[in-house]
Amino acid sequence: MTAWEYATVPLLPHNTKQILDNWGDDGWELVAVHTAEVGGTVAFFKRPKGA
Repeated sequence: MTAWEYATVPLLPHNTKQILDNWGDDGWELVAVHTAEVGGTVAFFKRPKGA
């Protein structure tokens, strides 16, 4: 069974693509994006542990 690690990352409107590309280059898979009235937009990533 695969063990996962997770990360939550704030997304800034002026460089969202760069942020997503950087995390993707490090092996993280984007699994969700949530926008809240307070706190802004947050991306949720996962990758296998030890990657």
